[in-house]
Amino acid sequence: MTAEDHAALSAAVGPAHVDVTTEARIRHAGGRSTPDLLRRREPDQDAPDAVVRPAHHDEVRACLDVAVARGIAVIPFGGGTSVVGALDPERGAHHAVVSLDLRRLSGLVRLDEVSGEAVLAAGTTGPEAEALLSAHGLELGHFPQSFRYATIGGFAAARSSGQNSAGNGRFDTMVTGIRVATPTGDIELGRSPGSAAGPDLIRVFLGSEGIFGVITEVRVRVHPIPRERVFESWSFPDFTSGVEGLRRVAQQGNGPTVIRLSDEAETAVSLAQVGKIGKVLAKGTSVVTVYEGEGIDERRTRVSAHLAAAGGTSSGTGPAEDWLKGRFDGPYLRDSLLDAGVFCETLETATTWTNLQTLRSAVETALKGGFSAAGAKSYVMCHVSHIYPTGASLYFTVLAGVRADPLGAWEPVKARVNDAIIAAGGTISHHHAVGRDHAPWLSQEIGETGMRILSAIKRELDPAGILNPGAVIPLERND
Repeated sequence: MTAEDHAALSAAVGPAHVDVTTEARIRHAGGRSTPDLLRRREPDQDAPDAVVRPAHHDEVRACLDVAVARGIAVIPFGGGTSVVGALDPERGAHHAVVSLDLRRLSGLVRLDEVSGEAVLAAGTTGPEAEALLSAHGLELGHFPQSFRYATIGGFAAARSSGQNSAGNGRFDTMVTGIRVATPTGDIELGRSPGSAAGPDLIRVFLGSEGIFGVITEVRVRVHPIPRERVFESWSFPDFTSGVEGLRRVAQQGNGPTVIRLSDEAETAVSLAQVGKIGKVLAKGTSVVTVYEGEGIDERRTRVSAHLAAAGGTSSGTGPAEDWLKGRFDGPYLRDSLLDAGVFCETLETATTWTNLQTLRSAVETALKGGFSAAGAKSYVMCHVSHIYPTGASLYFTVLAGVRADPLGAWEPVKARVNDAIIAAGGTISHHHAVGRDHAPWLSQEIGETGMRILSAIKRELDPAGILNPGAVIPLERND
């Protein structure tokens, strides 16, 4: 940045909130995928030219005005938990790039207990949101694995899905209103709980990953904190029977708040580690269920009947309770694994119940074949943690022994997997979003007309192209 750029941004947010220190810049140099972790270990790497921290909507608006006037790219930054390259400090055609850190936009803006709605500032983290709501006996109940650090604005921008999705829904279903600052003007949406006043523009910004504007406030549904929580685990002889059990539960409705199926590989590695699971469960697949709220006994009875009819056997409460205790710890083991020469990464997709097994097989084949071509052995695990009446998600974790150039080995494997997902009829992302990692495959999912629609919205709201260049829409399509 030039001295004039620095002065203009300082005028917008205050000199103390324009940070050009090495530590601040490196902490905002990307997200938290395994490739991001590997890049952080390199001696030379791209980083934003400054970290700018606005405190409220008007300061965000002022930052965007400065960026447009001075030709500075802006990367909106919430909790920094993206795993798809959405936070890379890409300048595009601009001479400088800044990370717009939204953590000072934090807090409960207002609460309507009668309507069951809360407005939260976009930089509020998951734990902060739950603490603020719990003071009123309420909760949002959205718990993705990134919960400890991810923000309300990030949940909205990436169309997040948390572990309680079976009961509380995805985050985008919780959103009833939104406030956004765009380079060409502000917009506030969500006048009523239902409307036929044209297309729902809220959905334009949910999943937009900061390419159309900066989300500053989100209005969400909230509900009373559940007074009771009941755990139960199940074992199945194989993945196919476990999937059938989940399909029956999804299509009967009003089931558990949490339901998750781990395949044979994940069951053996993850659940058997707690030392409280019998040999039968460790050799098969496992299902975790958690019930919250009202009518637990009735719901549990109906769900149990469906799981048993599909071949499941109840394994008691212990495995499910142990799973929840370590739920948020998994991502933080990757650095230690990398130190030991073990590459560990995750990816996810979704499809219909009819196509689920075909898609799972295609992804596993692509992963194992890709690492084999790189001369590395691999171990692939899969689970289903988000279910719908018509289908479900698939979440994969892969371990591979790659000591020399793991990033170089992973990139062609990831491309092979993305090709396989599209060819097998899956979505390029169920809840990790698009970022830059998936952007080259988006057109194959939504078609050329879909890409033209996104590009047209981008040109209208961000004609200078300052917002997150190359994310979602590849740079070559931004002209």
